[in-house]
Amino acid sequence: MRVWQFAAKPVLTSLLTPMSVRIQVTSSLSIPPSEFEEDFIRASGPGGQNVNKVATAVQLRFDVGASRSLTEAVRQRLLALAGHRVNALGVLVITAQRFRTLARNREDARERLAELIRQALVAPKTRRATRVPHRERARRLSDKARRSSVKGMRGKISDRD
Repeated sequence: MRVWQFAAKPVLTSLLTPMSVRIQVTSSLSIPPSEFEEDFIRASGPGGQNVNKVATAVQLRFDVGASRSLTEAVRQRLLALAGHRVNALGVLVITAQRFRTLARNREDARERLAELIRQALVAPKTRRATRVPHRERARRLSDKARRSSVKGMRGKISDRD
């Protein structure tokens, strides 16, 4: 049980975080609560006086490298997709403060993590090299020659007679 130290009144995070809730990414993949951590911080933005007193923003931390739920290929794609949200230790940090309530911000952070993982699950298609057909190449070169002759005709007319 951890006490959040920056609140005006100590807030027990174990009361706020249901540890039995898994993040359901797909029907066959879910992230267990042992692989992510949620901290609650004061949010900026809407909330009136409440914004200065209550920690409603959520910082969700997910250690991509230590995750046993993801394959190595998915981990690599997730790190590439996350960009600046991954710190030097390889921990993905998602901050959610769009809403006024802690519950909706927690939902938002979890859904954003699930969406990032869903994107990383899709393997990119490998590009197959193709060749330009002979007829297309010939047409392009003849168009180029025709254009060159048109532009060449635009020069000054000289008296050769």
